[in-house]
Amino acid sequence: MKDLMKSNIYDCSDKIIIVGSCLKSMQPKVFEELENMNLPIFDLCLEQTHINMAITKLLGMIRAKKISKVIFASVDKSPHCIQLHYLQDEIIKLGFNIEFINYVAVDNTLIKIDKETISLSKNLSKLNILANANK
Repeated sequence: MKDLMKSNIYDCSDKIIIVGSCLKSMQPKVFEELENMNLPIFDLCLEQTHINMAITKLLGMIRAKKISKVIFASVDKSPHCIQLHYLQDEIIKLGFNIEFINYVAVDNTLIKIDKETISLSKNLSKLNILANANK
């Protein structure tokens, strides 16, 4: 596993995995499952690195190596790791045609998260309406 922010932008392939840096220690079976995908894995701690710096780094990698697929995986319920899944929005807005897959790890299980859920997580007013609709 390589540190995304310390890696050269040319040191990647067309498909990569980016994980929250704490995933390996907190969810080891999930990390092992990701390793079995045989893709380069980069870790990123958005508690240490501002999201804008991570976006710039990832865009450099995309431009340099023409990445076609990025898998994001984080631990669930982390206020910092959730930002990992927000990186894709900025890349999509810039017109890059890349496949994104998002997972959160819960009880050493990968749970796939769709784009709409990620978008909703940034919209607390809508989330509040949905949460209170069941009361």
